[in-house]
Amino acid sequence: MGRRHRVVLAAAMSAAMSVALASACGTGGGRSGPPSPSAALAGTRTPIKHVVVIFGENISYDHYFGTYPRAANTDGTRFTPAKGTPRADGLTKRLLKHNPNRYNPRRLTHEQALTCDQDHSYAAEQKAVNGGRMDKFVEYTERGKCDGQPILFGTPGLVMDYYDGNTVTAMWNYAQHYAMSDNSWDTIFGPSTPGALNLASGQTHGGYAVDPYTHKRVTDASVVQSPDEHGVGTVINDPQPAFDDCSAKNHTAKNNLAVMTGRNIGDLLNEKNVTWGWFQGGFRPTGEANGYAVCGAAHENIGGNPVVDYIPHHEPFQYYASTANEKHLPPSSPAAIGRADRANHQYDLADFDTALKTGHLPAVSFLKAPASQDGHAGYSDPLDEQRFVAASVNAVQRSPEWRSTAIVLAYDDSDGWYDHRAPVIRNGSADAAVDSPQCVQGPPAAGGLRDRCGPSQRLPLLVVSPYARVNHVDHRPTEQTSVLRFIEDNWGLGRVGGASFDARAGTLEGLFDFRRPRAGRLILDPKTGAPAR
Repeated sequence: MGRRHRVVLAAAMSAAMSVALASACGTGGGRSGPPSPSAALAGTRTPIKHVVVIFGENISYDHYFGTYPRAANTDGTRFTPAKGTPRADGLTKRLLKHNPNRYNPRRLTHEQALTCDQDHSYAAEQKAVNGGRMDKFVEYTERGKCDGQPILFGTPGLVMDYYDGNTVTAMWNYAQHYAMSDNSWDTIFGPSTPGALNLASGQTHGGYAVDPYTHKRVTDASVVQSPDEHGVGTVINDPQPAFDDCSAKNHTAKNNLAVMTGRNIGDLLNEKNVTWGWFQGGFRPTGEANGYAVCGAAHENIGGNPVVDYIPHHEPFQYYASTANEKHLPPSSPAAIGRADRANHQYDLADFDTALKTGHLPAVSFLKAPASQDGHAGYSDPLDEQRFVAASVNAVQRSPEWRSTAIVLAYDDSDGWYDHRAPVIRNGSADAAVDSPQCVQGPPAAGGLRDRCGPSQRLPLLVVSPYARVNHVDHRPTEQTSVLRFIEDNWGLGRVGGASFDARAGTLEGLFDFRRPRAGRLILDPKTGAPAR
């Protein structure tokens, strides 16, 4: 960035912050009044005083936005794009009719929301990408059956298929009214846990395996890959966190667990006394057994299948001793949410609702839906996900904090779903056991740490905020760790260090216009994803 651009940007941010403090900041008839207690805890470099990250599961960009903004309008909720909607890098006519994969992409209907899960392991995704040719998804990430669940829709070539605005209507409406990226990437290849760790720390190296009961170090290749003489290696699978009573099936199983070392964004926020929290469905225990908290809450998805709410390996801060709430203790009071307390910044989603209603919204909040609503194929779906996302966004938009909030909609991995854009590997890895030639021949591994090859595939990324650009598609490269970097930069936290990818991640700046708030509230019907009447 040149000197002149930096001066202009600094002046724009300064002016925007003045505007943010004025009564004119309210949009759509928002309530006036003093700032919330959490907003006053620390200064920010932009008008954004609150960041709310809704972190979904297992969606590639083309799987949700491949034909954006063109919907078939043959089923589901009708979608009509606004005039002047910008172009997005999606599925061309040629890719739809003459795809290099074994099957062409096909549109999934509103009635086909419940589908099979795909293979999204570290090595399989590399093979599907096939050196950038993007032509081996059917061979390597498609699963041939639905794991014995007949209610799920499955068909040969399913891994290629996509939804449009008649099913993922809320997401398309947010893209219309706010800002979306069509060039945002999974930081590395692989499943949910690496994605969650990259959001929290930009770092999947530094883990080691422990016995689930004694926490003594053990050797377990499923927990960490390429361990050194101390057993410290890189997480490429979905081991469950060591500092969590609900891991290993509420400690009724014998699976070894993972400990992560180093720092995460929670540590950086704590050092600056900035309030924050991770809020996850089902985190609140339903009982106790053998001295361990039990996470037994469950809900049905739209197909009537019961799904346990809490999935431990989706909670990145439980891998770190410094930020874990091993016993799932509740906050001592609403005023303690986001602060140093027995809950240690790890909460149930009900605590987010309490914080929002009582004026104690933390400066930084991460939201994880109960499993039935997190969007992960196999046990969740886009319609259930839509209900959670729209209800959560509506709640924030109806609060006084909305006028200074940025809601980021992001995802942990692609699930192996097809996306046509070839990744440009920025961090190589030479682990012969799992890495493809594309990764082996890629740039040197940052810090010499293996098994962090990436970026891998494009993921959806949207920003919903009064300061979001309106009906904007941003083409500048970002990744999961860009969300981490935005938080670091906004509160002046510095970097995680230890070869974290926050040092390389692109900024989210292109999704915002900090000069003044231009985007109003958009209250959606959670069932349909259409604007509420």
